[in-house]
Amino acid sequence: MSAGRLSGKTALVTGTAQGVGRALALKLAAEGANVFANDLDAEGLEGLEAEVAQAGGSCTGFPGDITGEDFGDRAVEACVSHFGDLDIVVNNAGYIWNSRIVNHTDEQWYAMMDVHATAPFRLLRAAGRHFREQDKAGRTDATRKVVNVSSISGLFGADTQFSYSAAKSALFGMTRSLAKDWGRYNVTVNCVAFGFIETRLTQAFEGEIPAIEVKGQKHRVGIPAAAVEIMKNQTPLGRIGTPADAAGAVFLFCLPESDFITGEIVVASGGLRN
Repeated sequence: MSAGRLSGKTALVTGTAQGVGRALALKLAAEGANVFANDLDAEGLEGLEAEVAQAGGSCTGFPGDITGEDFGDRAVEACVSHFGDLDIVVNNAGYIWNSRIVNHTDEQWYAMMDVHATAPFRLLRAAGRHFREQDKAGRTDATRKVVNVSSISGLFGADTQFSYSAAKSALFGMTRSLAKDWGRYNVTVNCVAFGFIETRLTQAFEGEIPAIEVKGQKHRVGIPAAAVEIMKNQTPLGRIGTPADAAGAVFLFCLPESDFITGEIVVASGGLRN
């Protein structure tokens, strides 16, 4: 693999075994980055590592649950130990557990907060300590990058995604606060809010509702096929986004060309706004 625009950089990305995270990991590796890839799915990570290696890239899997209290510290320590540094952090991992608020349980609320808000907080705290140490050592010549992955549900709300929307909204405050705090370390912090991206969480279905299993518990996912067609018609670009589309939006904030952009929330939705 020839040297790319991110040659020599190390990127820690969560949720990379499939979908958007996998597409992003492949894109980062293709541009020369060392990818430290996390997911609950250890087998999926092995497949990702093999695919990157076959293409001549660099990827090391780090299976584990991002909601673990010590995950952030362990992930950053392992990444720096393996690759020597940390240049890019992408908070991508997550899932949905939908229902209207009258049917919401405390467990459901905390599960969405844990995976979409608390886990990113802990990972960013650990990464921030590394950035601070690098600053003290005088290593501020290259701009480091943080990209948080949110959703238009966090911006505009969604009637059956009460806790998911609340947690995704929290990422906007984190992003803007850290952009102000970490500028002194030459770190940019931005956020991408996805619209309707075609993944296992948004798969179209007719009849039986599909489900995914997360930590031994099944959660309904997917969108009725008729509703998918409505959303297509409401999207100015007239189509559903692909994982590659979503990964491309995140990738923009990983490039040197975005070194003077920080604290921004960018919507990648094909123009869909609600």
